[in-house]
Amino acid sequence: MAGKDKAANEELYVGEIKGGLRPTMRLVVMGIFKEQPKRMVVSLANHPDADDAQSDVGLQVTVSFADRAVVRNARLSGQWGISENALSYFPFAAGEPFKMEIVCEHQQFRILVDGQPLCGFSHRLLQLASLTALRVCGDLQLTKVA
Repeated sequence: MAGKDKAANEELYVGEIKGGLRPTMRLVVMGIFKEQPKRMVVSLANHPDADDAQSDVGLQVTVSFADRAVVRNARLSGQWGISENALSYFPFAAGEPFKMEIVCEHQQFRILVDGQPLCGFSHRLLQLASLTALRVCGDLQLTKVA
C-alpha cells in the first residue's frame, strides 16, 4: 500500500533496529486502538520504506478488525509468501489499550499480546540481521515502541 494511499487518520511510526534483528531480541509495541479501527500493520523490514516493493520484509503482522484476524506474512526478493492467519482467539478490542511483543527466537518469531502467547511465525528470511527497520501504522495511538 503506497504512502499516499494511507488514510489520513492512520498513525505511522518508523524506527531503526540498531545492528539488525537477532535471536533473543524482543520488540514491544504498545498503544490504544481508536474507537472504530480498521487495522494495524507491524512490519520488520530491511529498509525503512517497507512500501518499496523490492525491500525484504521478514515479518508483517496485519491486525484486521473487520475480519477479526491477525495475518502474518513475509516478502522476499519482492514476492509475498503464503499468508498465515490461524488463531485461537482475537485479542484486540476497539478503544482499548494493548501490548504486542515480538520475540525473535532462533527458528521463529513468537508474538504475544498482553503477555499471552498469540502465535508464531517461522523465519523465512534467514539473514535476520538485515532486518533493521520497525514500522507500525494503523488506526491507533502509539504509547510506546521499544
